[in-house]
Amino acid sequence: MFGFLYQLLDLIYKKRCYCCKSTKENVSLCSKCYKSIKHLPYCSLEIINGVKVYSATVYKSNIQKIIRGLKYHKQRGLAFYQAKIMYEYWQNLEISKQKFVIVPIPISKKRLKERHYNHMSLVAKEFSKLTGYEINESLIIRVKDTKPQYKLNKTERAKNLKGAFESVKENFKPEILDSNFLIFDDILTTGSTISEITKLFQKNNCKNLTAFTTSCSEHNFHINNI
Repeated sequence: MFGFLYQLLDLIYKKRCYCCKSTKENVSLCSKCYKSIKHLPYCSLEIINGVKVYSATVYKSNIQKIIRGLKYHKQRGLAFYQAKIMYEYWQNLEISKQKFVIVPIPISKKRLKERHYNHMSLVAKEFSKLTGYEINESLIIRVKDTKPQYKLNKTERAKNLKGAFESVKENFKPEILDSNFLIFDDILTTGSTISEITKLFQKNNCKNLTAFTTSCSEHNFHINNI
């Protein structure tokens, strides 16, 4: 009885692809839109504070819609697709054979109250299911609610993020210091966020750091691939 009702509801309230609005596949992201997202070269995009940074895609078109939908429009179901895009890129890297502890970039208490979730925590959980990596969100906290970064230039971004994060020193226990940490974010632009986070890890004697973002700005990609 309930199975029939669920099937009926699925027929009546079909899911729309968030990008193209098609209901043909009854999913949040259809196969056509998913396949339109192309990977970047399988190598580090840049190095920040001695840490290699990888980005799976360029922040445009459908990946931009997915990131914004999850981040600002409560489209939680898109976390799975964002993680899958990252995973399929990650599997092509030699570094993926290592075990990592994922550290999603934290958001402020104010943003968490407004959104009811940290978008990168949701992506990290889906990525963890695919890789088997652990997640640790107890090491770094955000103590300052900063202005939206997209409105700022490189100098303003660095100033905006200065002092925005703190490390929870008591959680940097000796047994975890040698772990491979994977700093997890959605967009790489100037690298200011990753710079602040890596400095905190390095101050706590963590040396095995890698950063991985879903995407990077077109400007960032072209500058680093001239």
